[in-house]
Amino acid sequence: MEDCIFCKIAAHEIPSTVVYEDDLVIAFDDLNPQAPVHTLVIPKGHYADIVDGVPGEVLAAMAHAVSEVARIKGLSDGFRVISNTGAAAGQTVMHFHMHVLGGTDLGENLL
Repeated sequence: MEDCIFCKIAAHEIPSTVVYEDDLVIAFDDLNPQAPVHTLVIPKGHYADIVDGVPGEVLAAMAHAVSEVARIKGLSDGFRVISNTGAAAGQTVMHFHMHVLGGTDLGENLL
C-alpha cells in the first residue's frame, strides 16, 4: 500500500532498528515503547489486520518471528504479545502487526 508507513519500513524505505527479518516478516523496535522491550512484528505484505485474509504461512512466520524476538531480546522470564484490530481496539496503523512487550513484570492486568 503506497502510503502505509509499515509497508515503507518493510521495504527499507524508512529506517528502523531491525531485530529480525525473513522473506515474509520483519520485526523492529517501536519508536514509542510501552515497556523496556517493545518490538513490532509485521508481515511484509499489506494486510489491514489479523482478520484481513492473512495466509497461514504468514501467520506461521509471524509466530516464528515472535519467538525469535523473545530469544534475541532475552525475554526468557516471559513476554506479552498484542495485536489490536480496528481503531476502537487502539490500532493506529492499519497494517497488521503484533507488539512483543517485555523486559519488566507486566502484571496480570491487560490495561
